[in-house]
Amino acid sequence: MSTHDATSANSKAQGPISQVLTPVRGRLITAAVLAASGSMLTLVPLAVIERIARLALGDATHVAGDIGWLLLVGVASLFCGMALLCAGELQAHLADNRITHQLRLAIVQRLTLVPLGWFTGRASGEVKRAMQDDIGTLHNLTAHFFTTLGRAGGALLIGVIYLFAMDWRLALLSLLPFPGFFLFLGRAMKSSGANMQEIVTGLGRIDNAVVEFVNGIPVIKAFGSSGQAHVRYREAIDAFAQTFIAFTRPLVAAMANANAMVAPVSVLGVVLASGTLFVSQGWAAPLDVLPFALVTPGLCAPVLLLHYILHDLGSATGAAQRVQALLQTPVLEQPAPGAGQQPQGNELRLERVSYGYDPEHPVLADIDLVLEPGTTTAIVGPSGAGKSTLARLLLRFFDPSTGRITLGGVDLRQLDSASLYRHIGFVLQDVRLIHASVGENIALGKPSASRQEIEAAARLANIHEQILRLPRGYDSVVGEDAHFSGGEQQRLSIARAVLLDPPVLVLDEATAAADAESQVAIQEALARFSQGRTLLVIAHRLDTVMHAERIVVLDNGRIREQGRHSQLLEHAGLYARLWRLGGYGDTRKEQVAQPC
Repeated sequence: MSTHDATSANSKAQGPISQVLTPVRGRLITAAVLAASGSMLTLVPLAVIERIARLALGDATHVAGDIGWLLLVGVASLFCGMALLCAGELQAHLADNRITHQLRLAIVQRLTLVPLGWFTGRASGEVKRAMQDDIGTLHNLTAHFFTTLGRAGGALLIGVIYLFAMDWRLALLSLLPFPGFFLFLGRAMKSSGANMQEIVTGLGRIDNAVVEFVNGIPVIKAFGSSGQAHVRYREAIDAFAQTFIAFTRPLVAAMANANAMVAPVSVLGVVLASGTLFVSQGWAAPLDVLPFALVTPGLCAPVLLLHYILHDLGSATGAAQRVQALLQTPVLEQPAPGAGQQPQGNELRLERVSYGYDPEHPVLADIDLVLEPGTTTAIVGPSGAGKSTLARLLLRFFDPSTGRITLGGVDLRQLDSASLYRHIGFVLQDVRLIHASVGENIALGKPSASRQEIEAAARLANIHEQILRLPRGYDSVVGEDAHFSGGEQQRLSIARAVLLDPPVLVLDEATAAADAESQVAIQEALARFSQGRTLLVIAHRLDTVMHAERIVVLDNGRIREQGRHSQLLEHAGLYARLWRLGGYGDTRKEQVAQPC
């Protein structure tokens, strides 16, 4: 096996937590060792107490001097141990700061390279959960898990060694409750794991029922069916309650038994019973029982701490898996730095392009199309024909499964994003505004634009007057003192495109969310802006594109017809049928005003 193959295999074999924590593994190990050493030193005073008790109750001479030295050793060990614990915590938190910064930066960098179409199939909450909630969960792992593991492990290790050094027989009896604890804990974990999927499924049903109820409130009010509205929610709650009871009953019983086994009182009782037996049989002196009475109950807290952090480890594993999945999101092919080519002209050409969200069901198949500079091409067809998908391929929301798309003779995959969007602008039916000022929203693609340039773009987009009526004009913040209708949002999107001044413009149902008045304003804005540009228009209303130089009719992902409006009507094919179904009639051919 080659070195590369071995490395790849090793990476795949690593768990999600190991992969995420690789950059700070050394720091975390150091933090755990410091915490373990500190924990051991903080237990030295217990041994000092036992030794002082022997001296105080014995007949040794110079007792006061020996006790003084022992106190000095105990206090020094305590403070050194606390210092090491603080150093371990500091090291762990520094590692956490580093990995948190690296992960968030890596996720942002990854998301800048994924296809834009990836975002359309996901809620923003999914990215937020990974970037904030899941990385917050990993904070408990990096900042606290390893130091806690070190403290608990160090305390258990030094405690067990000390007890066995005192008397291995009494140590075995004194430590008997701890194997019982792990036995009950194992049963509880097994029971929890067996039912966890049912719990997750039940919570999912509740979430779905809540969403269904909230989304259906207008219908419920309209039809007065409030009595039935919460039935599914109540059923989901009742089913989850039964599942939760079945989940918790064996878990609570097992954990109650486990905690009872290692309660300090229980452990001390076992120590005293075992010590009494040893003293009565003459196997040990009464003072020999003292270290076991002091140290053994102190081991209960580290054991319970191990249980809690093991539970946190399960949550961290799920969080690490989601973070890793986001970091492994497929990205668009990028040209090497400095190797990006520049288009020679603005001709767009699709060569045997096919694409499918599902490889077995292509949305587009064998598309050959040329968008000549300065012409208007309209894409029409029934719903689901692949019109919007074709537009998004031109914008590189996705890459074709087969074939290629070129701009000025250069494959889009060889263009960096900045160069691509300098040449191709777009106005889509789904407009996204960010929480920023109106001016910043318009200048989103050109942050260096001056206020004069922004206002000029807004005037051309027929939105300038509406912006001036806002409380702070262009400085008004979207979502706070700036609220826009669907048509106004479309005009803001047009202003963005105007500011970039691209030679190619893609319009995908630009007036879909607008009322009649807004449609007129949008069409006027587009008519001015599109002059001299290469235009690709996606439309459902055929009368808005009847004057295009070329109309391409898509059906089931394939080009069925193409030509001018009059030619397609004479052909009496799919376009003519769609025209008749739209209720336009041949007599209206020349009566409709020329569109944008």
